[in-house]
Amino acid sequence: MDQKTLCPNFLCILIFICSAHLINALSDTTSLSTNYYDRSCPKLAAIVRWGVMAALKNDSRIAASLLRLHFHDCFVDGCEGSVLLDDTNELKGEKNALPNRNSARGFEVIECLKSDVEKACPSVVSCVDILALATREALVLSGGPYWAVALGRLDGLRASEKSANEQLPSPFEPLPNITAKFVAKGLDLKDMVVLSGGHTIGFAQCSTFKRRLFNFKGSGKPDPSLDSSLLSNLQTSCPNSDKSNTNLVALDSQTLNRFDNTYYKNVVNNTGLLESDQALITDPKTAKMVKDYSNDPYLFAKDFAASMVKLGNIGVLTGQDGQIRKKCSSLN
Repeated sequence: MDQKTLCPNFLCILIFICSAHLINALSDTTSLSTNYYDRSCPKLAAIVRWGVMAALKNDSRIAASLLRLHFHDCFVDGCEGSVLLDDTNELKGEKNALPNRNSARGFEVIECLKSDVEKACPSVVSCVDILALATREALVLSGGPYWAVALGRLDGLRASEKSANEQLPSPFEPLPNITAKFVAKGLDLKDMVVLSGGHTIGFAQCSTFKRRLFNFKGSGKPDPSLDSSLLSNLQTSCPNSDKSNTNLVALDSQTLNRFDNTYYKNVVNNTGLLESDQALITDPKTAKMVKDYSNDPYLFAKDFAASMVKLGNIGVLTGQDGQIRKKCSSLN
């Protein structure tokens, strides 16, 4: 796919410059570098790019799945690949935490990429770096912005189901609680609004928003803020029974697999799917940002790239603090 059709040249250059400056500002403390593997694994970028292209061709949902996986990894005790670990007798990991159970996906894509990278560069590239690169490639191929991914993270030696349950934002939480969780990770209100825009692609299970359709906050009635036409469609897709809990509905049905700013237009029009999405229009500060991004796709693209750089630098491990896993789902 021609990247020129996905991102205008001037925008790609602007985003690359901005993200590169941000990476340089952060790299003093993280020891990360965009050219970290240039000598030790020069084919890394190509391996990941072609692998992600193949995965997208096979599964149009994989871009959203990789973005969510990357976010859930970094948001829980830092970007160290803990979300990729399987449970063992000694380790109760994050795959079965409530936010991930039966919903987190894309593990097999990262494992496949890791296998390909290992053939070219044995024991050189971490799983967490592969996940960060794969996420960027998947979003660019879906129409999203390019950002420079700093590399050199190590894979962590632990995972925590408890941490995942406590640290990840929930779509049922009030906006101040979600904002506080972002701030605790070194992010801010703007990052929260920008990264919420990742919901422009992907699907949500009915269980994550069904109470808006039938019994909003114990009222016995639907959420009054929900557009009436959307409400009717959602009630059809998600009948009021437990059997529909795992049914899938597009987070942004207008441009299903296209990474763009339509998410914000939906929120402005009261057609945001999750409570946490629609809540962004209820606060004056976040509402202004939502309206700005709904009107300016280039502003959203630029700010999303910058926030992804910040996300990718949360709690990274370097030096002697981690390892290069041979298989992403298990410790060496």
